[in-house]
Amino acid sequence: MSEFTIDELTIPSALDDQHGADFIRAIEVGNEVEAIGYGTPDLAYEADEELAIFLNPHEPKRMLVARVDGEIVARALYETTVGDDADTAWLATEVLPEFRRRGIGTALAEAVEQISRDEGKTKAVVYAPIAEGPGERIPSPTGFGSIVADRDEVRFLQARGYRLEQIERLSRLALPVPDVDALVAAARERSGPDYRLQFWVGSTPERWRADIAELGTRMSTDAPTAGLEEPEDVWTVERVIEADERAAKMSPRVRHAAAVEHIPSGRLVGYTILSVPKQVHRAVDQYATIVMREHRGHKLGMLLKVGNLAHLARVRPGHPSVMTFNAEENRHMLDVNEAVGFVPVANESAWRKDL
Repeated sequence: MSEFTIDELTIPSALDDQHGADFIRAIEVGNEVEAIGYGTPDLAYEADEELAIFLNPHEPKRMLVARVDGEIVARALYETTVGDDADTAWLATEVLPEFRRRGIGTALAEAVEQISRDEGKTKAVVYAPIAEGPGERIPSPTGFGSIVADRDEVRFLQARGYRLEQIERLSRLALPVPDVDALVAAARERSGPDYRLQFWVGSTPERWRADIAELGTRMSTDAPTAGLEEPEDVWTVERVIEADERAAKMSPRVRHAAAVEHIPSGRLVGYTILSVPKQVHRAVDQYATIVMREHRGHKLGMLLKVGNLAHLARVRPGHPSVMTFNAEENRHMLDVNEAVGFVPVANESAWRKDL
C-alpha cells in the first residue's frame, strides 16, 4: 500500500501559473467526491469558477491536499471570515473512494482543525452531503429532517466529536418553468402595489449598492442556522464593489439578480441570485434568497423566485435546471420552492465541533 503525503496547496493567482495544475486537480477531486454524496454532478464548479471564490479576501481560504505517488487523491478545506468576531472555521475533508480507510481523511481533518486552533477559532462547522438509503436514521435537533445513520461520513464526523445541528435540503427545478410569466403576474398581484421587481446582470447598479450590502449582512443573521450559531458577516458598499469587480475580472459565471423594491421607501427589501455558468448545458445555482423580516407576509419570496426565473428565460434560456439549498426548518421558503416546481434531490448535514 502506497504511503501518502500531505501539503498545503498554494492558491494560484491564475490557472496558468506554476500552482495552477495542482489547483485544477484538487477541484476535480472535490467535485468527484461531492457528486457521490449528492447523487448528482450538477453542483460542480469548474476550476476557473472556483478560483475567484478562493481569492475572496473577505472569506480567507486554505486548502490541504493528500498525495499518493505524487497524485492528489484527497483535499481538506479551511475557510473563515475577517473581523474581530471571526470565531468560526468552515471545514471540509474529501477523499476519493478508492483511497479511503488509509488514514488520509483523519490526517487531513486533524490538520485543518489544528489550523483552526492556531488561527484562534473556537468552533468548526462542517457541511457534508449524506447519500440516502435504508436503515436507522438520525433526526435533526431542529425537529426537521433526518439523515441515514449507517454512512462512513456520519461515523467519521461523530468519531471526531462533531454533533449534528441541522439538515439542509438540496432541490432541483427543471427548466423551462411552464407558464412562468403567469406565475409572475399572479405573484405581483398577491404582493400588492407597494412592491416592484428590479433586475440586473453582473455588477450591482450604484443606486442599489448600499441596500445590497445591508441585505448581504442580513443573510448571515436572518437565515435559520439552528445550533451552528454562525457569526454575522458584515457587508459594506466597498465590499459589494470589490466582489463585483473580482467576479467581472475572474469568474466566467454571471450573476443574474432580482430584487424587490419597497416603493414608498425606495429601498430594496429582498433579493435573490442566480449564478449562471457560461455552458448552457450546465445547471444554474440559486443562492442568497432573503426577504427582510419586517417585509415578510407579502409573498415576496415567491415574487423574487419566479421573477428571476422569468428574467433568466428571457436573457439566457436553455439551461436544464436550477439547484438550491434550504434549511429543512425553513418551511416558508420550501413552500415557495415546491409551489414553483422544485423537487428534493439530496440531504446536506450541518455539524458543529467546539474547539
